[in-house]
Amino acid sequence: QVQLVESGGGLVQAGGSLRLSCAASGRTFSNYAVGWFRQAPGKDREFVAGISASGGNTYYADSVKGRFAISRDNAKNTVYLQMNFLKPEDTAVYYCAANPTLRIDGAMAYWGKGTLVTVSS
Repeated sequence: QVQLVESGGGLVQAGGSLRLSCAASGRTFSNYAVGWFRQAPGKDREFVAGISASGGNTYYADSVKGRFAISRDNAKNTVYLQMNFLKPEDTAVYYCAANPTLRIDGAMAYWGKGTLVTVSS
């Protein structure tokens, strides 16, 4: 089992920045790829960003490319999502998820409970 806890969400004005954290406990975190997903009100959950187990490969949805950056610190069992130039359409609950391999279709084994990001215009 891997337990995931997200933090760092909040209310920010358009153009601002936030950094989300995903803290893991349980099995060896460095064996798992991690993805950030989000779900806006009335919309399906979507992939945002992902990082391989080693941290050597990162992946982004087109909608966030150039604005968001994912990173991980395996010594701290934590994955980060730095979000810059936020837009109102980034408003959503953000979830981190872990799986031996990254699945951008959302078929990840472990999920956190999410953190709410609200971007005001």
